[in-house]
Amino acid sequence: MFQEPVEDLDAKVPAEFLISVIMQSAPSNNPWLDTSWEAVGVTAQLWDGAIPKRQVSLIHEQEETKQYLNSGFRLQLYADECESYYQNLCSPSPSCFVIAHDKGDGSPIPFLVSLSFDAANAYQEGDEIVYAVAMPPELYRWCELFVLNHYVPEQKKKRRLKDWRKKAADGGERA
Repeated sequence: MFQEPVEDLDAKVPAEFLISVIMQSAPSNNPWLDTSWEAVGVTAQLWDGAIPKRQVSLIHEQEETKQYLNSGFRLQLYADECESYYQNLCSPSPSCFVIAHDKGDGSPIPFLVSLSFDAANAYQEGDEIVYAVAMPPELYRWCELFVLNHYVPEQKKKRRLKDWRKKAADGGERA
């Protein structure tokens, strides 16, 4: 079986993708909220080098449920986040994380898409809204290639315990 050297794969890995997020608003079952929001999906396309323009457009409406396409997000991968990408890829359901600000009226404004568990967790701890949506296959393959090229898992080392009985037998102090 022929296998390409990993070094050659690096040239084939795209630098970034353009991402669009599908946000859905629907009537809420909560008596304190009129509308509930969720990210229901992402779409990806290769970045062509042009600066993406942020746009929001209504793409589907059925009764009181509306879906909006939020386009113009750039998704890049960073070598220092490889362990987090690896953990995401190994999870039962690999996800894209959509991070959003609360507009103040309960409606979210997405501002970032990431594949990093750690980044999503940091934003959530900072009181931002984080949605996890299924990772599209093309992003999974892209992230997988990136991790293969840049991530080397750290070898677990067993710690050698000091034998405190030996010191006690010699008349020394216990550790």
